[in-house]
Amino acid sequence: MPKGYIIGHITVNDPEAYKEYVEKDTPILLGLGAVPIVRGGQSQVMEGEQHNRHVIFEFPSYKAALAAYNDPEYQEVAKIRHRTATSTIIVVEGT
Repeated sequence: MPKGYIIGHITVNDPEAYKEYVEKDTPILLGLGAVPIVRGGQSQVMEGEQHNRHVIFEFPSYKAALAAYNDPEYQEVAKIRHRTATSTIIVVEGT
C-alpha cells in the first residue's frame, strides 16, 4: 500500500506565536502515525512561489494522512497556524 504525506509550504508571519503551533501539532501528528521527513531547514525555491518553511510528514497510507489532517484535535491547533502564517497544505499519496 502506498504511503501518504502531508506537505506544507509555509510563510511564518509571527515567529513567536507560531512556536505554539509547532509545540502542539507535533505530538498530535506523531500520535496519529506521522514520521517527520522535512521540518524546516535550508531550502531554495527553483520555480514557483517562495515560502520560508517546508514540512513533510509521512504516514502509513493516504487514508491515514487524510485522517490526520482532518482530526478534530489537529484542526483546533491548525487555527494557530492560520493566525500566524500563510500556508499551502497538501495531502498526497506516494508511490
